[in-house]
Amino acid sequence: MMRSLSLPMSGLTAHRRRLETIATNLANAETTRTESGDPYRRQVAVLQRAANGGVEVAGVVEDQSNFVRVYEPGHEDADEMGYVLYPNVDLYQEFSDLMVARRMFEANATVLDAAKAMLNRALDI
Repeated sequence: MMRSLSLPMSGLTAHRRRLETIATNLANAETTRTESGDPYRRQVAVLQRAANGGVEVAGVVEDQSNFVRVYEPGHEDADEMGYVLYPNVDLYQEFSDLMVARRMFEANATVLDAAKAMLNRALDI
């Protein structure tokens, strides 16, 4: 009986982490300099199957795709040729990932509500 609650709970936890990661990417979409001196690098939450059959976040990894190079000679982070490196965050990709993660979170919440309702009905018998 508890498995019917643990599976959607694992989904809620994993997709909440995905949503947090996407929000961090969106917040740093124009951060041209971090503490390391490089532009912000997009983060991706990697999901895997959990031991209980649910889902869990295996970790958050950096997207190794190239930074976006833009000609802005007046920018404070411009190189000697006038180019600025911007993060490898694609807003369209982030918003589509955001929509998918939100829908998955909602689906798991719906399953959790249904499981709770069934358990409550079983207690009434």
